[in-house]
Amino acid sequence: MKTKKPNFAHRIPFYYGWVIVAVGFITMGVGLNARTTFSLLFPPILDEFGWSRGTVAAAFSVGFLGYSFLAPILGILIDKFGPRFVVPAGAAVSALGFILAPLATAPWHLYLTLGLMVMGGALFFSYVAQTTFLPNWFNKRRGLAMGIAFSGVGVGSIILFPLVQYSIELDGWRFTSIIIGVSLFAILVPLNLIFQRKSPNDLGLEPDGEIEKVELDVTDEKAVKDARIVDHDWVNTEWTLLRAIKTHRFWWLMVAFSSGLYVWYGVQVHQTRFLIDVGFSTEIAALALGLVGLMGIGGQIGLGYLSDKIGREWGWTIGLLGFAATYLLLVIIPFWPSEILVILMCCFQGLIGYGFAAVFGAVPIELFEGRRYGLIMGVIGAIAGFGGALGPWVTGLVFDLTGDYQGAFLLAVFLCLLSIFAMWMAGPRKVRLVAGQAGKLKQR
Repeated sequence: MKTKKPNFAHRIPFYYGWVIVAVGFITMGVGLNARTTFSLLFPPILDEFGWSRGTVAAAFSVGFLGYSFLAPILGILIDKFGPRFVVPAGAAVSALGFILAPLATAPWHLYLTLGLMVMGGALFFSYVAQTTFLPNWFNKRRGLAMGIAFSGVGVGSIILFPLVQYSIELDGWRFTSIIIGVSLFAILVPLNLIFQRKSPNDLGLEPDGEIEKVELDVTDEKAVKDARIVDHDWVNTEWTLLRAIKTHRFWWLMVAFSSGLYVWYGVQVHQTRFLIDVGFSTEIAALALGLVGLMGIGGQIGLGYLSDKIGREWGWTIGLLGFAATYLLLVIIPFWPSEILVILMCCFQGLIGYGFAAVFGAVPIELFEGRRYGLIMGVIGAIAGFGGALGPWVTGLVFDLTGDYQGAFLLAVFLCLLSIFAMWMAGPRKVRLVAGQAGKLKQR
């Protein structure tokens, strides 16, 4: 017999889980886009100092290396103190990096400020950080929830990037950098101090809301749960970092994630300069970067929702094929510099490619859920972060050596295909089915 209809108290977990999503949405929209403004600061810094592209782009790569080394520490801190204190601390460090960057007179100054401080601080509110705690609030809607939170990057980009570009042209990159830092501190620090929590247990609540729990009888609820588990031995393992790194799934996941981040950041840092090089105006180049983010709203929500229905591997495959198409269009654009191709490139990159971020957020916890998940996810983020660090640096290096981006873009296409293969080898579907797959299995 089913229990009585839930009252408002039963719905509190459901609603507060979406409060956490809303906090993540704003944090990602402001914080991650602030980090990405490096792509807009990149051209005026090049013009002012006359340094090579590889030298300046290395600031982003140095920052990503620091980001990678700090990721395991992030996991430990999240496990111990929770995001309520860790996220604001990271936001404060990142803000300080932007505020100090205008004092730069040598490349290493940029490596310290826009690199280590901005990127290192951003780690504590980034995709990796959100992935250590946000999935705790959801089981059945995990992909959708991650997609909505991460889509804040898209909403923020279409608002922030044109404003930043306008500020750079009006007042210069130095003043703009200070404004970005002050805004980061004013928005992210109080927001996360007030609302952020690590898991429903912190408030005596449960994932997904009481609605499902009170409307289903015990037998039905157990059947749904059992239908999702494919490998009971794996799921019942008390995962530690040492146990995780001894598995093949851990390392295939690293290949998938690191190559995925390589292609993501390789185009993100160099896209603006590339479009200017082939003849587009700075306004069009900045608008394209914002358009990618705007398209990413639908991409991350849609692909996150879709991955809840058809599986994480398929969601990852679709996303990386979007990036492969992006790079192939970038190869074509120098020969046919059409605004139509630029718009099409933005669609593939944002509407399809960016969607893999929602899958990135859902897969690790489905493989290694447990008390030590924060540390495991931190190490996953650290290793994967090396791919993100190599992307901008190698892309800039290939340009410096060859005089164009063609070789770098074709290499990225290969890495897209490698990333897809690695995700299928990691095989999250062989551990847990997503809700849509489990539902179909239960019906059969």
